Amino acid sequence: MSHDLLIHGGDVVSSSGVERADVWIEGGRVRSVGADLQVPAEVPRLDATNKWVFPGLMDPQVHFREPGGEAKEDLASGSEAALAGGVTAYCEMPNTNPATATPELFADKLERARGRSRADYAFFLGATEENADLIGEWETLPGCSGIKVFMGASTGSLLIPDDPTLERVLRSGKRRVTVHSEDDPRLKERYADLMERYPDGAPVGLHHQVRDIESAVRSTKRLLDLAEKTGRRIHLLHVSTAEELDIVRERDLGDLVTVEATPNHLFLAAPECYEEHGTWAQMNPPVREARHRDALREALLDGTVTCIGSDHAPHMAEEKARPFPKSPSGIPGVQTTIALLLTAVRDGWLRREDMVRLQVEGPARVYGILDRGPLVPGSVGTAVVVDPSRTETLAAEWLLSRSPCNPFIGRTLAGLPTEVVLRGQVVLRDGVRVGDPAGQPLEFEETVRP
Repeated sequence: MSHDLLIHGGDVVSSSGVERADVWIEGGRVRSVGADLQVPAEVPRLDATNKWVFPGLMDPQVHFREPGGEAKEDLASGSEAALAGGVTAYCEMPNTNPATATPELFADKLERARGRSRADYAFFLGATEENADLIGEWETLPGCSGIKVFMGASTGSLLIPDDPTLERVLRSGKRRVTVHSEDDPRLKERYADLMERYPDGAPVGLHHQVRDIESAVRSTKRLLDLAEKTGRRIHLLHVSTAEELDIVRERDLGDLVTVEATPNHLFLAAPECYEEHGTWAQMNPPVREARHRDALREALLDGTVTCIGSDHAPHMAEEKARPFPKSPSGIPGVQTTIALLLTAVRDGWLRREDMVRLQVEGPARVYGILDRGPLVPGSVGTAVVVDPSRTETLAAEWLLSRSPCNPFIGRTLAGLPTEVVLRGQVVLRDGVRVGDPAGQPLEFEETVRP
């Protein structure tokens, strides 16, 4: 199959602006970008007239549940949903069953992705008390996004609740460490109190009160102290509170600290989301009141937030139907991020350029991903073509995740991908996949080449 393509006549979007231009991809990489490029007649053409052309978007936080949870999602179904949402590369989390916490289990996950993933991929290694002193030796494995730490409420051995063990992890290795920051001792106390008051199940609207602001703030303060003490770069996942954003600004630790936001925290707000969607709006850390949503939107624009990750975390409907808090936390979102952000562009509080900064350049900066950025000569020839005139009500039938529990179903959204290009090949056209799975491992600045 040819890896040559001309994307003709679209508005090419970068973080610095938008220009009407052609994109010529040759041998899977961008050869030239400019107006009315003259290319050989045999080069296939993709007409992007009246459309927007983005670099291939990245999702640096997904949970595709393989191995151990394939009924909810696997690498094939999750990557297909990603591609339909314009996500051409993803970084997948280690809280599978068994957890991805050894080189052997990491190699198994890479093997599972080979020939099955429709988008490019990388995987995190999970930190545990047992591997805290060794994991730094493994973070340079090819295809490794880096190290993931759960400071609160994770599964199996993937929990680092205390500062001495967390410091051991931070002193083992050099790459940026990715962290779910909630204070586990406080969470245990508050859930114990909840179960005592509501032994048969509680209203899900209490979720953001149980996992309260103090649970997030206390953990994040501890984490920033240790990052400054050890000099280890850290990445705060799915920040949910205005208070944490203020702390990051006040501490002003520069590149030592980067921040992620999720679409769920940007487009949902309590208590309305729990009243309307019930446990389908339940995630960790929780969606909070509108002031936190508004603070996160402001942080997207002032640069406090470095990137956006969906935190795609699928569960089956029957699991979500359990009474809270036995209902599992997590929202599937890898496919809907682009439509939500394009709606924000339509509504005027986000720019197309911001999408590139947050969904392409941000993840590349945080994790040191090579060759992913603006559509410029030499970059990987990966692109997403969007029709901005399409305004549709999000239908459950369009979603490809095995989990049906998306709270944005029924919302009117603006703009959907019409074509997705991976290394010069059209791999999605009008929502329909084209060709065989062609995903490859991402490459990173600080990894050992195979």
